[in-house]
Amino acid sequence: MTTTGDDRTTAMTGPWWWERWRGAALDAGLALVSAAECGAEGVEFARDAGLPTAVGVAFGVLAGSALLFRRRWPIAVVLISIAITPAQMGVLLTVVGLYTLAASELPRRITGALAGMSMAGTMIVALVRTSQDMANDASSPAIGSEFVPFFAVTAAVGVTAPPVLLGLYVGARRRLVEGMRERADSLERELQLLAERAEERAEWARNEERTRIAREMHDVVAHRVSLMVVHAAALQAVARKDPEKAVKNAALVGDMGRQALTELREMLGVLRTGDGTKSAKPAKPAEPVPLAAVGHAAAAAASRAVDEEGPSLADLDELVGQSRAAGMAVDLSVEGDPRDYAADVEQTAYRVVQEALTNVHKHAAGAKTYVRLAHRASEIAMQVENEPPPEPDSAADVRLPSGGNGLVGMKERVMVLGGVFVSGPTDGGGFRVSAVLPAPAAAG
Repeated sequence: MTTTGDDRTTAMTGPWWWERWRGAALDAGLALVSAAECGAEGVEFARDAGLPTAVGVAFGVLAGSALLFRRRWPIAVVLISIAITPAQMGVLLTVVGLYTLAASELPRRITGALAGMSMAGTMIVALVRTSQDMANDASSPAIGSEFVPFFAVTAAVGVTAPPVLLGLYVGARRRLVEGMRERADSLERELQLLAERAEERAEWARNEERTRIAREMHDVVAHRVSLMVVHAAALQAVARKDPEKAVKNAALVGDMGRQALTELREMLGVLRTGDGTKSAKPAKPAEPVPLAAVGHAAAAAASRAVDEEGPSLADLDELVGQSRAAGMAVDLSVEGDPRDYAADVEQTAYRVVQEALTNVHKHAAGAKTYVRLAHRASEIAMQVENEPPPEPDSAADVRLPSGGNGLVGMKERVMVLGGVFVSGPTDGGGFRVSAVLPAPAAAG
């Protein structure tokens, strides 16, 4: 883990403009040494300039103390060092000031200009001072005039170039480290964001799969059980009056119960094994897999199994026949030429009709119902409409529970495929459910 920018900002607890206390202590020590140096050199400066010694010492101490502000105002420190160069004081001030200036974030042209000025000033002072010393020293007449420029240039370059080059190197390295640290922080934030988005997508996918499986369970259970309840009520009503009809209704209840159990067993088996196939012998234990991944894989496998083994439009006649056997008057009409569609389209069309018939059983028992199916060029349309229910019979009135999710589930199915779903009461007091699905022919 890397240290973020906020953590580094929090760690900057130094006084005033210093980031850390140790930086303040270092600058204070350098300023103290520079003030002592300049103060000592101020004695000779005062003697040469004809000033009181105290004035020269005070001037040197004040100028040397400028190193205390080298991080805050590096340009001012270098200008002060250039200004006191003619007084032959401030070597430490010049070296440290140039290093700080070169290592700072200031433009390179400013650093070059000030370094050039400092070099020129040092070279001129060294040239003048050496010439004066040689002129006053009569014991060294053998030294030629070429020595003076050489010494001046060497002194100027020796005082100016090393701190500038070292400062440039340290500044470049510092910027490189900062850039790498910022990049690491940025990558860490991006990874955190990607992890959060991945978790959100996984949660969304799990919710989608749970909703889809819940729709399938609802369709399987609601329709079959609704018919079973209707047949059970009819069986109770005719058990003594018409034993043959009672036996027929009992057989229908048993068949529907077995069908519902078979479909539920298949779906639960898929959820339990995590795939659509059964293994003859138990698999060897593998490496542990995250629970979320197992749940997501199981949900996806269940959805694939439902898609591959679910009902189709070919089972629509049987569906209508079951409703008719339960006592509902259902009229089925088909327009257009039937053809093969994609599995999800046929399953959705079947489930819409199935759930609409289930709602009629629940809320309008005994009502005349019309089921219309239209095969069009690039779509398939279905409509289930029932008339107002007759007056309820006290002997045959069956109140079926409703969870209120039937219409929601139908709309979700249709919208997933890009279709249109409309439902609502009719002017005559009945109810109508209509859906249109884009349905290009399935590939052969």
